[in-house]
Amino acid sequence: MHSIPSLKTSQQKTQCCLAVLALGLLHAVTANAEATPVVAEQRAQPAVTFNDPESAYRSVDMLWTDADRHRVIPVRLYWPAGASAATPVPLVVFSHGLGGSRTGYSYLGRYWASQGFASLHVQHAGSDRAVWSGNFFTLFGNVRTAASEANALDRARYVSFAITSMLNSKDFSAQINADAIAVAGHSYGANTAMLIGGATVVRDGKPLTLRDKRVKALILISAPPFTGEGDMNKILGPIKMPTLHITGTEDIIRVPGYYSDVADRVAVYDAVASPSKLLTVFKGATHSIFTDRSSPAGFELNSAVKQATRELSGLFLKTVLGGAPGKAVDEWVLSQRALLDRSAGSVIPASR
Repeated sequence: MHSIPSLKTSQQKTQCCLAVLALGLLHAVTANAEATPVVAEQRAQPAVTFNDPESAYRSVDMLWTDADRHRVIPVRLYWPAGASAATPVPLVVFSHGLGGSRTGYSYLGRYWASQGFASLHVQHAGSDRAVWSGNFFTLFGNVRTAASEANALDRARYVSFAITSMLNSKDFSAQINADAIAVAGHSYGANTAMLIGGATVVRDGKPLTLRDKRVKALILISAPPFTGEGDMNKILGPIKMPTLHITGTEDIIRVPGYYSDVADRVAVYDAVASPSKLLTVFKGATHSIFTDRSSPAGFELNSAVKQATRELSGLFLKTVLGGAPGKAVDEWVLSQRALLDRSAGSVIPASR
């Protein structure tokens, strides 16, 4: 319901509101380090940092105007040092969770850029950190609006707009491989990525899709289900491109009236029809562990999961966008048995 809710009966309306509030409350206490107070137990947790060589990339903040939707779109670009017109680089567009911003998930953006990928982090106007502005009495209304169907659809359109803007940029377009584009996202951002990848719902008896054919692969972290939309196999079946699914055994949204856990993330993986897909479930990993901030899981697990997420996603991108042997991804999975609760699938299609 936090992913294109269907409001056909009063009961469904009530359930939708609960789900929307649940998603917002979850992120209010776990995923938004910029505007949300941290409880004392978490404040003592040291931050997880990585020594990515600054010589390998630079970061650029930009403001773009989407005239069609009358929105200013802030973006942060992590640009690899080796990019040139002679050696164009793949592009990864990242979509943040509810209440996030372009500055979040920097541990991924810096790493991907250091590995030779342009990493563009889009800030979604309408569901970004402005959700947390105002006071307690306006919070629920902000969250409900941010997780509305209109915003869910606009988020996908912003990603397509961002891709177009990069490919038209006088500063960067000549140095981007337009045939090697991926979209990644966490939580609400994973929902956005699935819409870009071809997830299809029915509205007024007609299929509604925002598939962007320029996108060749998806990275789905803590992907939420399309609750209330019917058969998820039909919704996610149109996703045929390579997909990487990342979650944890404690990847749980739990507040009064709503519950979603790792089983939902696995159901998303099962429903995607791509012959090239990989699922990894980290032991003890929480929903917020994949953000920049430290989750209550502890410093050691935070560090290990973030590092593993960087490594695995980088190998995945090198395989599906850069043409590297897929065997490297499968070998990595085998080497991480101590950290993984389970894994399934492969980036190498069975037909190969």
